[in-house]
Amino acid sequence: MILTDKNIVSRLKKGDFAAYKVMFEKYYKPLCVYAFKYTDSYALSEDIVQDFFVKFWDDKLYLKLNKKIGPYLYTSVKNNALQVLKKQRKFHFHDIENEVDKLITVENFEVNSLVSEYDKLHKEVEALPLKCREVFKAIVLDNQKYKDVALKMGVTVNTVKTQHSRALKQLRNSLG
Repeated sequence: MILTDKNIVSRLKKGDFAAYKVMFEKYYKPLCVYAFKYTDSYALSEDIVQDFFVKFWDDKLYLKLNKKIGPYLYTSVKNNALQVLKKQRKFHFHDIENEVDKLITVENFEVNSLVSEYDKLHKEVEALPLKCREVFKAIVLDNQKYKDVALKMGVTVNTVKTQHSRALKQLRNSLG
C-alpha cells in the first residue's frame, strides 16, 4: 500500500514506526542526491541524511509536520548539509598551534625555508588568472562568504564557487 504524505504524517503523529519506515524508504535516496549537490561527496551526503532521519525520529520532529513532508525534509537536509560544510571550512586553530609548536621545537627549524615557502605560495597566488585570484583572496585571505563575493563581483554564487575551486586546483598542482 502506498501512503500519501498526509497519511504518513497522521500515522507518524501517532508514533507509528511503520510510517517512519515508509517515509524513510520514499525519501532517503532523493535526499541523498539533494545533499550531494551541496557536499560533492555521496558518503557525506548519506551521513547527513542518516543523521537527520535519526534526529527526526528521536526528537519527535514529525510532531511539527503538517500535511506535506517533502518541503520540510528537503529544507532540513539542506540546512544540515550547509552546517556540516560550515564546520569543515573553519580552521582549527588549536591544531594549527600544536603543529607550530612542533615545528618550533625541531632543532633544524629554519626561518629561511618558511620564508621561501611563503614567497612561493605568494608567487603562485599572484600567477592565478585575475578572477580566480580575486575570488581566492576574498574567500581565503579576507574570509568572505561566497554570497558576499558574488555580490561584490556581480556574478553568481556558482561562478564564485567554480573560480575558487579552479584556484585551489591550480595551487595544488603547482605547489605539489
